[in-house]
Amino acid sequence: MLWSDLLKYEFLGNTIANYLWFAGILLFGFIFKTLLSRLVTGIMFKLVKRFSDDEESQTSFRRLLIQPLEVLLFLVFLYFAVQMLDFPLDPTEAGNKNEPFIKRFAFRTYQIFVIVAVTWVITRFADFVGLIFSHRSAKTASKLDDQLVPFFKDFSKVMIWIFAFLVMLGSVFGVNVAGLVAGLGVGGLAIAFAAKESLENLLASFTIFLDQPFVVGDLVEVGGITGVIEKIGFRSTRIRTLEKTFVTVPNKSMIDKPLNNLTLRTFRRVNFDINLTYNTTSEQIRTIVTEIQEYIDNHPMTNQDGRTRFLKLGPHSKDVMVLYFINTIDWNEYIDIKQEITYKIVEIVERNGAEFAFPSQTLYIERPQEKQPASQRLQVMPASDME
Repeated sequence: MLWSDLLKYEFLGNTIANYLWFAGILLFGFIFKTLLSRLVTGIMFKLVKRFSDDEESQTSFRRLLIQPLEVLLFLVFLYFAVQMLDFPLDPTEAGNKNEPFIKRFAFRTYQIFVIVAVTWVITRFADFVGLIFSHRSAKTASKLDDQLVPFFKDFSKVMIWIFAFLVMLGSVFGVNVAGLVAGLGVGGLAIAFAAKESLENLLASFTIFLDQPFVVGDLVEVGGITGVIEKIGFRSTRIRTLEKTFVTVPNKSMIDKPLNNLTLRTFRRVNFDINLTYNTTSEQIRTIVTEIQEYIDNHPMTNQDGRTRFLKLGPHSKDVMVLYFINTIDWNEYIDIKQEITYKIVEIVERNGAEFAFPSQTLYIERPQEKQPASQRLQVMPASDME
């Protein structure tokens, strides 16, 4: 059998040549989809190059778009490959030679994948735009743009997917989208009731942006959670706790519960007691209190509201109260300054010859006097008996 005869051999309504063309196009698309996607991303990046011309942005652009473009390009090659085949007619629709059932089903499935792939590319492009604005907002002093950028990025991605879903209903399934949107007004109450919590969180996010009880980077305490605000979304707020865990809190809880914005504090308060032993003299305590007070008042990172006082006589020590305020909101700087002052306090106490007390008890044991035996007793005899 000649090659020409073999290629013309028909199987399931298609020749061997058709199947070879089909497989060849798919194989070509599978092999070169990565290369072609890199070329396409390079062309697309030239369109946005003037907005961000650094090497890091170009790397991020390729990282975001290569994968969805590979899927989209492969779907394009799949379309051309399928054109090489003839689909058998549906027996129930033998009279309709232009619309076989299998071909209609396959084409609608293909449309769904194409719409999803295109939407994926657009959302990744939105991620890149958000990345550019994030880099620009990081260079500004205001923190409002730091939280607006991720909010609108997520909001735009949701709107893109909703629009893609409506396009899919209209183009693939033939649904009257305008009538569907108009019909949503009738069932809008039921939908709003079902999405009550999501709507409350969405409205709470707008309240956060308008009222600004906190911004990205603030250290807050809410609902027993203490941490730094990392992201404010349209449904929830992400908090990095002091234990470095990542907590997601609904926006409604962020405005309904009492919130303590620790970043807005002008000073950090330090308060503790110095426990001195009871053999510390009054003169030593006066000197220690005076020197600690002078050191705290003269420290460049404290204010004049600090107080050092001989407070009370404790059950096992003489207690000196130390209260002062550190002029910083940074946690690392706060603990460094607190350590510096604490070292100085220990030095002052040791230089004045005092000692730190610790919980202790003194137990006094009294033993009863033992009676001497009769043989050891001193007997004094009368003088008349001694004659």
